[in-house]
Amino acid sequence: MEEVFIAIGSNLGDRLENIVRAERGLFEYLEIISRSKVYETPPQYVANQPSFLNLAVRGKPKMEPRPLLEALKRLEIALGRQPGPRNGPRLIDLDILFFGKRQIATDELTLPHPRIQERYFVLKPLLDLDPNMRHPSNGKTICQLINELPLNSGKGVKVLSDY
Repeated sequence: MEEVFIAIGSNLGDRLENIVRAERGLFEYLEIISRSKVYETPPQYVANQPSFLNLAVRGKPKMEPRPLLEALKRLEIALGRQPGPRNGPRLIDLDILFFGKRQIATDELTLPHPRIQERYFVLKPLLDLDPNMRHPSNGKTICQLINELPLNSGKGVKVLSDY
């Protein structure tokens, strides 16, 4: 059975409650096996916005990648996400990081997520879940990928532990 890894992030409103509600909503689409700690991270691409809370979950999907993506987008809207600028503030963000070893590239969906290797806020939670998991495209482990980031990538990150 393939495993799926999903990133959950929020930087507006009650960030922790947003994450808790999102994770609860995921149970309809996957059987959650484990989740990372919750990390508070500074914004990466657009600096003038509040810090994010981020975590990742690992689970067994109940559907194929494309329907899962559509379900996650519906869940974001149901939780109150509004359209906004790319990489801007958001109430909730749900991203499929990996879906087994699948490699997909369409206009709507790219798997693995195309920016995993540049995002400390994604790699750190994945490190909690499976540091030796290999990226299906480049063969590197999560541990290797996080060690390749610039030294200051983890600057300002706080562990909020489990909720």
